Amino acid sequence: MIEAADSPADESWRNINAIDDLTRRLIEATDRIVIAAMQGNAGAGGVFMALAADQVWARPGVVLNPHYKNMGNLYGSEYWTYLLPRRLRAGTAADVMNHRLPMSAAQAVHWGLVDAVFGDSPAGFVEQACARAAALARDPALPALLRHKQQRRQEDEALKPLAAYRDEELARMRRNFYGFDPSYHIARSNFVHRVAPSWTPRHLAVHRRTAPAATLRDTRLFDRDQ
Repeated sequence: MIEAADSPADESWRNINAIDDLTRRLIEATDRIVIAAMQGNAGAGGVFMALAADQVWARPGVVLNPHYKNMGNLYGSEYWTYLLPRRLRAGTAADVMNHRLPMSAAQAVHWGLVDAVFGDSPAGFVEQACARAAALARDPALPALLRHKQQRRQEDEALKPLAAYRDEELARMRRNFYGFDPSYHIARSNFVHRVAPSWTPRHLAVHRRTAPAATLRDTRLFDRDQ
């Protein structure tokens, strides 16, 4: 829809605000425990919308790409600047966002982005997820869990309102959509039309990080010829 719109920038802006609205509703659902059961892969905003849940479960084969930069250095929103730091068990938010490589479900558990990985098949995952959710709903500790959730949300809001996170993220996104740098629009168009990169992306070309300047120039020419 964005690529086909008369104004891709306007359509991008409408879409990011819509997903932000949904993510905020999930964050503010303090009267219940919210579960994200991930049956398939997720990237960027799909990952961070899932982090708005209290529990994130995934199948073993799920692959996450919890970063935005590969889409033309996009900054990202979906309240990631609020959701990611509070979730991490290892590393920092910058480590995750700058990694720019796929992350397995098991690796996501290590980082703290996923709470549990289970299921030998898609059907088995759904069956187990429903059983776990039902058990959680029957748990005598549920009222205490909800009180803790409500208290933490109130404390977080007093420290820094959700609206402030959103405003800061969208200020950066507005520059991605409407600014002088067209990188996002080029990357999005290439993604939609399946245009292969003209050379290996820098975050994958490890040999370029330590090579002398002359070698770097030669490598870029070689990649371009390929």
